[in-house]
Amino acid sequence: MSMATDVPILIVGGGIGGMAAALALARAGFAAHIVERSPEFGEIGAGIQLAPNALRILGGLGVLPELTALAVRPRHLVLMHADTGEHLTTVDFGEPFERRYGHPYAVMHRGDLLAVLLRACRADARITLESNREVTELADCGGVARVRLADGGSYDCDAVVGADGLWSTARALVSDDHPRTDAFVAYRGTLPASDMALLASRDAAPAAADDEIIWIGPHKHLVQYPIRRGELYNQVAVFRSWRYSPAAELAGTWGTPAELDSSFAGACAPVRAGAALIDRDRRWVMYDREPLDNWTTGRITLLGDAAHPMVQYLAQGACQAIEDADCLARQLTAGDGDVVKAFAAYQAERIPRTALIQRAARAWGTIWHDDGPVIPLLRDRILTRRERDDYTDLDWLYQARPEAS
Repeated sequence: MSMATDVPILIVGGGIGGMAAALALARAGFAAHIVERSPEFGEIGAGIQLAPNALRILGGLGVLPELTALAVRPRHLVLMHADTGEHLTTVDFGEPFERRYGHPYAVMHRGDLLAVLLRACRADARITLESNREVTELADCGGVARVRLADGGSYDCDAVVGADGLWSTARALVSDDHPRTDAFVAYRGTLPASDMALLASRDAAPAAADDEIIWIGPHKHLVQYPIRRGELYNQVAVFRSWRYSPAAELAGTWGTPAELDSSFAGACAPVRAGAALIDRDRRWVMYDREPLDNWTTGRITLLGDAAHPMVQYLAQGACQAIEDADCLARQLTAGDGDVVKAFAAYQAERIPRTALIQRAARAWGTIWHDDGPVIPLLRDRILTRRERDDYTDLDWLYQARPEAS
């Protein structure tokens, strides 16, 4: 067996969370090494939403100017009823929003975000990166954490951060749980902004081309917003599959394109037109996991979706991974490099917040998709009465917290 390579901090996973963690650690003076199982560093998917809580941290990492050049700052979030076409509410993302939270709301291509983070990592001498390296085993050995790779290589590390996503290998060290789904799936895709003219009756929505629109209704929703400087238009169609069963969960026999069409057949004209243009090549199952009360064993801890995968209804998955990265670097600095002490402080700060957001995201999905006689009635009554600059219900999510200042 070959000798193990020594690295101070190893990050398993080169996605948005792993890259943000490496940058935060490097900016704090720590060396970090990223291993990614894919042949190349890259993101699958299209749009991503970055709220002020994430932009605040990305600004501190020095990448905000480059991100701003690629992102779109929607003027409003417009919430519509998917079936009736009724306008439910508008959230003003303009000057009052930015004044309150210190940063705007931004949307962009996931690949653009990762490319900016990757360039920043490669430009920092404290960060090294390897792709095509699959981690097969992790173990805390007291004074060192050992990581073994599929190609026979291994690392001895002062600390390991498992940022390896929903199907995390690292998570198995602290939990034997499995991802769970409520039978919702998503189809995602982009189209040239010029093709937006193909969407019928767009004037039915009280929204401009640079606004984000979310159409919600019984067992479905459609999200629409521009990305990549407004050159592309991103769409996400989500619906409940009635063909789902636990036995068929990992098969491709449920959540099919035919079900997508059937689910949106009763929607209003703009939603039907948008859903008809969604890419059908791949479906994403809406997974999350139960919140954990521990992410850490010795010198190994979790970050991002490996720690707290959440359904997408609050658009906080990547934002929370970025918050994790900031907290981890702060706690390692505060602990003067004492990994065990820092990891304990890190999860003590992060677990309550991420667990709250995981549960709130589930609840928000229920509110969006319910078809009963009570919840939709109360939802629509409350939403239609709110003012567009009433941010009371967003403060807990977007405002800076004392421990992060």
